[in-house]
Amino acid sequence: MVGNMGSVSFEDVAVDFTRQEWHRLDPAQRTMHKDVMLENYSNLASVGLCVAKPEMIFKLERGEELWILEEESSGHGYPGATE
Repeated sequence: MVGNMGSVSFEDVAVDFTRQEWHRLDPAQRTMHKDVMLENYSNLASVGLCVAKPEMIFKLERGEELWILEEESSGHGYPGATE
């Protein structure tokens, strides 16, 4: 059995795209990304691992595009994200 390796955060499981990558996704891929990110957030929140709602979830709920600047890609580019 593996020992406790620490908690998982939303940023650990979030998938980010640059603007160019986002625009290469077709509508079905964008919808799948949205569904998976919302499900990941819901699962983490249900076990108490997401206290504050990540900016990505606010954007998803508002129907905004989810691309980040190229320079931000290493740190997820969302406020509160850690590198």
